[in-house]
Amino acid sequence: MTLQGVLNADLGQGSINRNIYGHFSEHLGRCIYEGIWVGEDSPIPNTNGIRNDVLEALKQIKIPVLRWPGGCFADEYHWKDGIGPREARKEMINTHWGGVVENNHFGTHEFMELCAQLECEPYINGNVGSGTVQEMSEWVEYLTFGGKSPMSDLRGQNGHEEPWKVTYFGVGNENWGCGGNMRPEYYADLYRRFQTYVRNYDDNKIHRIACGPNSDDYNWTEVLMREAGRFMDSITLHYYTLPTGDWTDKGEATGFDEAAWFTTLKKAMYMDELITRHSTIMDKYDPEGRVGLIVDEWGTWYNVEPGTNPGFLYQQNTIRDALVAGLTFHIFHKHSGRVRMANIAQTVNVLQAVILTEGEKMILTPTYHVFDMYKVHQDAELLELSLDGGSYKLGDEEIPAVTATASRDAQGAIHISFCNLQADSASQVKLDLRGLALGDLSITGSTLAGDKIDAHNTFEQPEAVAPKAFNDFSLENGALSVTLPAMSVTTLELAVKA
Repeated sequence: MTLQGVLNADLGQGSINRNIYGHFSEHLGRCIYEGIWVGEDSPIPNTNGIRNDVLEALKQIKIPVLRWPGGCFADEYHWKDGIGPREARKEMINTHWGGVVENNHFGTHEFMELCAQLECEPYINGNVGSGTVQEMSEWVEYLTFGGKSPMSDLRGQNGHEEPWKVTYFGVGNENWGCGGNMRPEYYADLYRRFQTYVRNYDDNKIHRIACGPNSDDYNWTEVLMREAGRFMDSITLHYYTLPTGDWTDKGEATGFDEAAWFTTLKKAMYMDELITRHSTIMDKYDPEGRVGLIVDEWGTWYNVEPGTNPGFLYQQNTIRDALVAGLTFHIFHKHSGRVRMANIAQTVNVLQAVILTEGEKMILTPTYHVFDMYKVHQDAELLELSLDGGSYKLGDEEIPAVTATASRDAQGAIHISFCNLQADSASQVKLDLRGLALGDLSITGSTLAGDKIDAHNTFEQPEAVAPKAFNDFSLENGALSVTLPAMSVTTLELAVKA
């Protein structure tokens, strides 16, 4: 059976914000320490303490924005503990993540240095849960004020005379849970108060981000939009894909069966319903679409790897995770009118990481390769693509066999990305191409596929799952026919021949 679809290359549907391909780095496990920060004296090659191999890998995928310092950690983080001479910085216990000692060696200056090296936007989360209005206000002043003031003087004493540019600032995190177990009415009032003092200094304009709902808590969105919508620029959404749906036993990252494969993909697709329903509430209070939806925590969450600290959330990453990433990006593209940013959890060594490290060693995960294959969609124009995705059935349940998205970049090249969700079957797709001249087209492609449902990279076999050149397609009579390997992510480029 061949799946039929139509690509209307002359029907644009708005821009895909590059920040949809953002990342999240929390003081959790080995994400920051070892994963990103090793210190200037480390034998691991680094630039100003930031490890070079991870830096170059993240630059390769054009990471557009990075969220820090949390997560749950954000609402117990006091920023003044992380400035000044490192040997004099106050130590603390990371109560959320493993009870380990946090030495605060990676703080504001180090994070801003990381963003400068990555050439990405910083997204900073302020502390509402255990912090004060003054503390948050002074952090913004320390970061962005260029005149003479107590905080700008302090910044200068710590070696950075000029202010930084900071656009994205979150007023609290998960305040319905680890950020204070608040009711939405209470947080809405707190948000209104705190954001008042998140000031714009000089020509730096802050994009104020309110803590939004956990998954399907539609009441939280209703209350926040009603009570505080006019004071925010964006509101967040958190949703994690758990195969079992059980936080006490989330399922394994490897060694799973097809039922777990299928269930994981089906749960990932729930993101579409979540965004649709939360957006409907937002439309009620913000019909002009001024307020953005930021999915600043998303990804798979499994039981930790055996023998590792349960509080470090270290898990392996397989071709299944690559499919979750690909189909989630397709959903974000679909909702690009509202979804202005997304941040996968988390960048290195935690949850659905794009990079894993072990001392001086580093490997790229299948999820990393999807980010690399999909970077062509950043800031591109979404194109109308309709596809009968067929049916992938398991027992009494079914999901689409194939999902797809398409965009046109600034140079005019069209990129079509496909996810074949079927674990054991290739898929035939035929797309009618409309609204473009076919005579001078050059088509190239790459695909990422696994030879088993838990195929993954290890430090012994770092290239077990990696993109390969793809040419199983043909163009005839205005139609593009493609044969997608089982459990694969594929991107085609259609460009006019030079």
